[in-house]
Amino acid sequence: MMNEDSRYEAVRSRDARFDGAFFFAVSTTGIYCRPSCPATTPRRRNVAFFRTAAAAQGSGFRACRRCRPDAVPGSPEWNARADVVGRAMRLISEGVVDREGVSGLAARLGYSARQVQRQLTAELGAGPVALARAQRAHTARVLLQTTGLQAAEIAFAAGFASVRQFNDTIKEIYALTPSELRAARPGKATRFGPVASPTTPGVLPLRLAFRGPFAARELFDHLQRRAITGIEEVSGEPGARTYRRTLRLPHGAGIAEVDEAAGDGWLDCRLHLAELRDLTTASQRMRRLFDLDADPYAVAERLGADAVLARLVDRRPGLRSPGAPAPDELAVRAVLGQQVSVAAGRTLGGALVAAYGEPLPEPAGALTHLFPRIDDLAQAALTELGMPESRRATLRTLSNALADGTVVLDAGADRDEAERALLGLRGIGPWTAGYIRMRALGDPDVLLTGDVAVLAGMRRAGAPAAGLRELAETWRPWRSYAMHHFWNVPLTEPANPCPTTTESTGP
Repeated sequence: MMNEDSRYEAVRSRDARFDGAFFFAVSTTGIYCRPSCPATTPRRRNVAFFRTAAAAQGSGFRACRRCRPDAVPGSPEWNARADVVGRAMRLISEGVVDREGVSGLAARLGYSARQVQRQLTAELGAGPVALARAQRAHTARVLLQTTGLQAAEIAFAAGFASVRQFNDTIKEIYALTPSELRAARPGKATRFGPVASPTTPGVLPLRLAFRGPFAARELFDHLQRRAITGIEEVSGEPGARTYRRTLRLPHGAGIAEVDEAAGDGWLDCRLHLAELRDLTTASQRMRRLFDLDADPYAVAERLGADAVLARLVDRRPGLRSPGAPAPDELAVRAVLGQQVSVAAGRTLGGALVAAYGEPLPEPAGALTHLFPRIDDLAQAALTELGMPESRRATLRTLSNALADGTVVLDAGADRDEAERALLGLRGIGPWTAGYIRMRALGDPDVLLTGDVAVLAGMRRAGAPAAGLRELAETWRPWRSYAMHHFWNVPLTEPANPCPTTTESTGP
């Protein structure tokens, strides 16, 4: 927890670790910034602090043109928090308020619209409409600076109700008209903001910001081992790979490309969207997949206090816990991977996509399909997969539960409730439910006690496998990252006898 004095010290030292965790505004200039802003540090008496950019905007401050505070990573707090505020923030980032309004957001959370408004305003200084407005403004800036679209097209693509509302909001937040903001496009050498120069028509180049170190090689290795033919591919050599995948989005299909080579705090991403209205949702889903809103400093501080994990954390700084761009898809893939190797699960996934996936209007290289719709899998025979009927029945049971709402895995799902619902389904055990909770729901504090690969990694790293639950209590609230550190222990390290399990053979 930080007080205002410690926040000011972070501003004085231009500490990028806190970008996105809070914002500061300067009363004498009327501007708000990220903590790492390179401008001259203002006097303490002229500084006010805000939890969100929306709160700063609501108090009359405009965004700094130098540090671009709207382009920071998201607050890692929302990943860890399971309360209504954390759940609401994850849903707002998904664009739920733009698509369904505040009433739709409240219905997903199980609260009244008034309760949601009150809780968000009390804690963050801004309600759901203001938070969504700030996000729309950021989306509009990206479109203005990376495309040649007309202002009217951008206004509606970003989610504004009218061109007038779009113009007024841009002028208020950036102190520039849309045309002036487009002319102020940053050069490629700048650290802040999206990649500036437009490229191929229909392709949106973005910079996906992250904080701290980023273990890109391990994350791309993870994705490459599990890439399902038809919906994913990883090309290039280690260190210069590109991950590509198809996305089923609210208004149409999309394709995302992310490069392994990281810039100074960002990953280069390119989005091909059938509907520009899906920009916010698509970029947020890729952020979750790559765990870009994580706080590697906080993770390292806690896990580094453990004698064994300290060596692993030092070896792989910035190791991430990959999420999922489509929670329902991840749940299906987790069931396909039960009791089989990673390679076998990947093969089953390819067979499922080939048999039940939705073909793209035009193939894009090796990408040919969208992942099957849950409704289609709920009634499918699934005989093409060559699995025992009991496994196929589990897959149909899960698909039915996702289709009828018995199991909810959206960005604002209650994690405890979702895990209980999963465990209530025939054929789904603790490992599968925990794995879905970790990846589909982005929970940073999941412990897979029966995972063979985790126990083997602990053994090779010299940790006592016995008493894992007790040992792992000291790793809270970052136990998911501990799992990934043990999964990444090299197989060539010395091994000792390890307990066995029948739940899974790995992640």
